[in-house]
Amino acid sequence: MTWEVLSIIGTIAFAISGAIVAMEEEYDLLGVYILGIVTAFGGGAVRNLLIGVPVSALWEQQPLFLVALAAMTVVYLFPKQMLPPWKRWGNFFDALGLSAFAIQGALYAVNMGHPLSAVIVAAVLTGSGGGIIRDVLAGRKPLVLRAEIYAAWAILAGLAVGLKWAESPMELYVLLIVVAALRVLSYTYGWKLPRRAVGEKAGEQ
Repeated sequence: MTWEVLSIIGTIAFAISGAIVAMEEEYDLLGVYILGIVTAFGGGAVRNLLIGVPVSALWEQQPLFLVALAAMTVVYLFPKQMLPPWKRWGNFFDALGLSAFAIQGALYAVNMGHPLSAVIVAAVLTGSGGGIIRDVLAGRKPLVLRAEIYAAWAILAGLAVGLKWAESPMELYVLLIVVAALRVLSYTYGWKLPRRAVGEKAGEQ
């Protein structure tokens, strides 16, 4: 049951996130649907390739595709003036999708008996892969490569699941809230990981 709930939460959140980005970039209706679908399912496709699951397994998730289409349609038709700034909503849904899919990806790898390293990779790829593809298609610098902490929260989710810190449904839901909240706090307050620049940009810092 927990697996299905995480899948639904992640699918809806990333489908909405992709749709919002597409509308920000003034894509047409088809572009909104394509970007939303890629965001919702791209990370899972990349994860499946790396942990030995046929990519075709994605096509067995028809109910989730319908959920994603419904979510994107609602967002597309919802009056824009009745919503807060799109960017705030896009970041929130992206944080929620990151958390849900990172945990889901980690559980997937654990259930297949993979070691901790593979669990963490599965968490990162599932949580951020779709967002990376979305941002590249939208002509943006991927969130995972920006200054604010992003993929580190997916690593945290992978560690928590891989080390059995979170196993029961209640523990997984708490982890979902914690990871999403940390991502929201990181972009709200501009938390950053250490970085170094070379060349001209290094002199500007």
